[in-house]
Amino acid sequence: MLAILSITAPIFVLMAIGYVAIRSGLLSKSDNQALGRFVLYFCIPALLFRAFAERRLGDVFDGSYLVAYGAGSLLALAVVLLLARLWRGNSKAMSGMQAMGACSSNSAFIGYPIAAQVFGPVAGVALALCTLIENLITIPCALAYAEGGSGQSQRWQQALVQSLRGLARNPMIYGISAGILFSALAIPLPAFVTSTLSLLASASSPVALFVIGGSLVGLQLGGQRTDIGIVVFGKLLLHPLAVAGALWLLPVTDPLLAKAAVVYAAVPMLSIYAVLAQRHGQQGFCAATLLATTVVSFVTISGWLWWLGASPLR
Repeated sequence: MLAILSITAPIFVLMAIGYVAIRSGLLSKSDNQALGRFVLYFCIPALLFRAFAERRLGDVFDGSYLVAYGAGSLLALAVVLLLARLWRGNSKAMSGMQAMGACSSNSAFIGYPIAAQVFGPVAGVALALCTLIENLITIPCALAYAEGGSGQSQRWQQALVQSLRGLARNPMIYGISAGILFSALAIPLPAFVTSTLSLLASASSPVALFVIGGSLVGLQLGGQRTDIGIVVFGKLLLHPLAVAGALWLLPVTDPLLAKAAVVYAAVPMLSIYAVLAQRHGQQGFCAATLLATTVVSFVTISGWLWWLGASPLR
């Protein structure tokens, strides 16, 4: 357990430093947003590009991984959606936001810093594959369902199309696409390019964690504790359990890749969760849920890492 804490403690210490820096006024929220853009537009794309460009394409795309992670994510989405609609009686907009929170991980800002410590270079490959599932399947599906509660029959189709069109502005997709191209054409990377990419990629973890901590400033836990609890349960327990179960049925080639998938599923939801909820008037609920999930994840992530060390998935 001490070995596990040596992995998770630095993650949350860096987040705490970011929180204190913004809370104390040492840095402003606009400074934190600028750091976030640096990670999103430069560090993460460099990391994803390198994950593909430095490997053969066949070594990166694992069909079992994509199917298992996608199936586990969709199962978490469906279960939380049913709980929110049938048990709690929430609106489609509210239920859709809850479902998205339960199946869409903060893979780049929290998942990768943890996976990189435990699994090494394979963490970048897992990040790229998870990014594809989240941006092509889980987030569009959840947003489309939430739009279905707007009272206009065509809104969910429009939301789905807009979400997919948004991929054209997603810098992570650019990094993946460029990496796939270089890998497919077997284009060698000059030494100075490799060094530059390594520097950018190495900056992603600490800066991303700092940004996450700073983004928690001002968030408050409000009411709706049961609804918040549903999302916390879905994200931190159900999602990784569903992915682990799917990987047991569809084992991947590399056991480390399988374990990395569970770690990515076990981290809190994406940092722009509350921003995406503004359109549906659920930003307050989603901000509170993000805070609760992040706090609880210190315990649950440590538990998943312990389980992964004691119980291989193959």
